[in-house]
Amino acid sequence: MSNVPVEFYFDFNSPYGYIAAAKIDDIAAKHGRTVDWKPFLLGAVFKVTGAVPLPHVPMKGDYSRHDFARSARFHQVKYNPPEDFPFSPTAASRAVYWAKAQDPARARDMGLALFSAALGEGKNISGPDAVVEIATTAGFDGAALAAGLQDPAIKEKLMTETNDAIERNVFGSPYFIVDGEGFWGCDRLDMVDRWLETGGW
Repeated sequence: MSNVPVEFYFDFNSPYGYIAAAKIDDIAAKHGRTVDWKPFLLGAVFKVTGAVPLPHVPMKGDYSRHDFARSARFHQVKYNPPEDFPFSPTAASRAVYWAKAQDPARARDMGLALFSAALGEGKNISGPDAVVEIATTAGFDGAALAAGLQDPAIKEKLMTETNDAIERNVFGSPYFIVDGEGFWGCDRLDMVDRWLETGGW
C-alpha cells in the first residue's frame, strides 16, 4: 500500500473546496493515507485559463449559487458565505502554509478553521487581522501567526505553490492528485475513494 499523501489543492473562495475539506481526510484515512493541504490562488489560474468565478457566469451563475447550498446540505456541511463573496484568499492561504511550517499536521486544522469561519459562518477572512483572530480562537499563537503572515518566505511559498499548481494543470478547486492521477471537484470524492482502494482502473 502506498503511503504517499493525497494532494488537496483548494481556494478558500470555493464552496466545493469547502465541502471537500470536510471529507477528504476521512476518505484518505480509510486507506492509510494522509492529506497534503495545498491552498493556491485560483485567480492566478483563471488568468491562464480565461475562466471567471462561477457566480459571475450568465445562467451558470444562478445555478451554481443554488447548487453550492444544495451540495452543502447533501453533504451535511453548514453553508453561509460572507456578503463580500468572492473575497481575497491570500492571507488565509498564507496562514495554512505558516501552520504547515510549524507542524504539517496542523495545516488541516488551520484550513478547516478558516473555511468554516468564511463559508460556514459568513465571516470576512480577507485580511490578516481577521485571519489571526480566527486562528487564535482555534488554538494557534496569534502573535506568531501575525508575524508569519508578513514573512517573505511564507509569501513566496504561496506563490511557488500557485505556480506549481498551474504547471501541474490544476485548473479548479478542489483538485486532488492521487498517485499522479488528477480528480477535479467534490463530486469526484467517490472516485478518489475507489482509486485509493483499488489503485486505479
